[in-house]
Amino acid sequence: MTLYATLDSPLGELLLVGQEAPGAPGGTALVSLSVPGQKGGAVVQDGWRRAPTAFAGIAAQLAAYFAGELNRFDIGYAPGTPGTAFQRQVWAELEAVPYGTTVSYGEIARRIGASSVKVRAVGTAIGRNPLLVVRPCHRVIGSDGSLKGYAGGLERKRVLLGLEGALAP
Repeated sequence: MTLYATLDSPLGELLLVGQEAPGAPGGTALVSLSVPGQKGGAVVQDGWRRAPTAFAGIAAQLAAYFAGELNRFDIGYAPGTPGTAFQRQVWAELEAVPYGTTVSYGEIARRIGASSVKVRAVGTAIGRNPLLVVRPCHRVIGSDGSLKGYAGGLERKRVLLGLEGALAP
């Protein structure tokens, strides 16, 4: 059964989508975390069950993150994560980017052993990340230090990087 909840945040209302998973922290495995107007973001479907208490642990971690009290999430993701093998490889590398730091798209490509020709494919994979905030695609920037692409919008990317102290004031 697909569960969902909404959560107010500095980015707007977050939509959390998950599945019951007794082994996951809090008993719910996250499938998607998206923001209003997100390119490719989740939309509540018929048959989904609203279950805010199922996401209480995730909501508490997000609240602590937005309050500047948490810099690493401990969230179970649903098995069978959507995406191609290449996308999953890129997403795994996103998880290795430390809080408060940034990395370029080219650096992500280099880390996964992709040629410089594949930087655009890396960017596309990052743009399809279904777990905004908790899988930190916002930490990826242009090679010149500029903010580039973010499915949730560049202003939200700026907010997240500012929160983490990764942007110069």
